[in-house]
Amino acid sequence: MKCLSFNAVESADARLLILGTLPSVKSLAASEYYAHPRNSFWWIMGELIGAAPHLAYAERLERLRKSGIALWDVCKTAERAGSSDAHILMESIEPNDFRSFLGDHPRIELICFNGQPAEKLFRRKAMPMLAGLRPIPQAVLDSTSPACARISREEKLARWRECLTPFMDLIVAPVSRSALVRASPPALVRE
Repeated sequence: MKCLSFNAVESADARLLILGTLPSVKSLAASEYYAHPRNSFWWIMGELIGAAPHLAYAERLERLRKSGIALWDVCKTAERAGSSDAHILMESIEPNDFRSFLGDHPRIELICFNGQPAEKLFRRKAMPMLAGLRPIPQAVLDSTSPACARISREEKLARWRECLTPFMDLIVAPVSRSALVRASPPALVRE
């Protein structure tokens, strides 16, 4: 089945870009990012910035924007059977236009991948078109997908918080801004 990504959730002053691979079948049916009820993405965003799953989708997106978070997928289009990233046909992938996106969003300080498959697809399909652009640190985070069950959602939250908090304009602050460390965890960030 040919799948199309959604438009980016963005604001001109975004400082953080979170990338998935491609919307799941449930997300495509709902026309919403991370629509599967067991996906931890919106629960994590609820804990970090108040974009909780019980809010209307438009309100969650607005909270992302106000917090300096952009959200998108690596793939603009791709052929995939079902929702598993393992079933994406590599030869069918057309990546989103990251050269234009990053040019239009010069404040992006960190690109985060919602799971290793997103990072691998980005390196393989998008990085070649970014030659000559300023280097932006990247971090691979544990996938929020229900298929990634090796750690609890609480452990995912702790890891996402550690990496993302220094780059977000917090609405709901779990810790005081003065307590934040400016650098991301070295084990997560690559340049």
